[in-house]
Amino acid sequence: MNDRKILLTEDEMPRQWYNILADIKMNPPLGPDGKPIRPEDLAPVFPMNLIEQEVSTDRWIDIPEPVLDVYRIWRPSPLVRALSLEKALDTPARIYFKNESVSPPGSHKPNTAVPQAYYNKVFGIERLTTETGAGQWGSALSFACCQFGLECKVFMVRVSFDQKPYRKAMMETWGGKCVASPSMETRAGRDALEKDPNTPGSLGIAISEAIEAAVSDPSGKTRYSLGSVLNHVMLHQTIIGLEAKKQLNKIGEYPDVIIGCAGGGSNFAGLAFPFVLDKINGKHIEIYPVEPAACPTLTRAPFVYDHGDTSRYTPLLAMHSLGHAFVPPPFHAGGLRYHGMAPTVSQLADEGIITPRSVQQIQAYDAGIAFARTEGIIPAPETTHALACVVEEAQKAKLEGKEKVILVNWSGHGLLDFGAYEKYFSGDLKNFEMTDDEICRSKKVFDHFPKPEHLKSR
Repeated sequence: MNDRKILLTEDEMPRQWYNILADIKMNPPLGPDGKPIRPEDLAPVFPMNLIEQEVSTDRWIDIPEPVLDVYRIWRPSPLVRALSLEKALDTPARIYFKNESVSPPGSHKPNTAVPQAYYNKVFGIERLTTETGAGQWGSALSFACCQFGLECKVFMVRVSFDQKPYRKAMMETWGGKCVASPSMETRAGRDALEKDPNTPGSLGIAISEAIEAAVSDPSGKTRYSLGSVLNHVMLHQTIIGLEAKKQLNKIGEYPDVIIGCAGGGSNFAGLAFPFVLDKINGKHIEIYPVEPAACPTLTRAPFVYDHGDTSRYTPLLAMHSLGHAFVPPPFHAGGLRYHGMAPTVSQLADEGIITPRSVQQIQAYDAGIAFARTEGIIPAPETTHALACVVEEAQKAKLEGKEKVILVNWSGHGLLDFGAYEKYFSGDLKNFEMTDDEICRSKKVFDHFPKPEHLKSR
């Protein structure tokens, strides 16, 4: 099978999202009193129509037509066979990548930004606040808000704000306002700066700032929007895997290995969850979320109840976490620097349905360069982590002499990440890895929180 690119027509685009909560058991989010939170408790932060999706256990949820209209700008996205990479690796594996970089902001993030903007608009909301790490999510939400006539304010983690100035320009092009986090605009930001005026920032701090800015608006017309972690975000992203299934079916293929980079979990979940359903029903597939060794949430952090943000504005979530006070080192995959992992992804890892992997920064860039020099597309730093795992699995297939189908999510392009590539070529890029002592210290923040149950979905 030598098809280079497998396409779907607009008419073949999925009309429903897949909701994994129909098929797995979950520990409930907890409030300050240690009791499960109620949907109305989330109303100051999210519109009720998204809260209903967050708690829904319906397996299939219809995609509204106005959302499909915007999706059609770039969806269905191509599924591409990496024939040149296969040849360079001399592997019997067949490697396919789902190219999510074709969206206007250049990543998978608009798959949830667009529906979130839509649902907020129909609920009567006028402006959204959010955080962003590398800038992909902030760019995507700015684009989505522009499509539906909403204002957008983005708190961008300071180290990425400094590393990637053109992300701010992209957000402003679509009408978004971007500020470096921590900032002086919120109590959470001021507290972080008081503790460390030179802090590089973190997604946990930026989330605190964005939530505070939303709930403190006296007009009641502002809500917060999250680009990963929560159930409704994972739900919206499943259009990736649902399309990929249709595309592989067209050519009579099915994956043996599924790979996605993992920071909060959204792009990995988007590709993997429709296949996780198959695995739950007995299909033999290896599914790998890949994270940085510098932020080893799934591979080295415990499964605990913890807050999703530094100032503890969010409910307690059952997830793998390095601790809500964790400030990661300034490695270049900004979208993978989150202290926690989506509860749904964490649950699947806890059950052994998925198998987490981690890679070093230089190993990731080695794979990204190899891909760019064979397939021509320059990957985002986040995407290079998934590609490093692809290379490992392709080499493993060669050693075993086995034909395998490897499917990877190409979560975004790296055309605004050349500062990191320059450091790679000059030899200035460094590996970071947390020590056992650092992990022990980071975990102390949730020692007194309730413990989640180790549930089994099957």
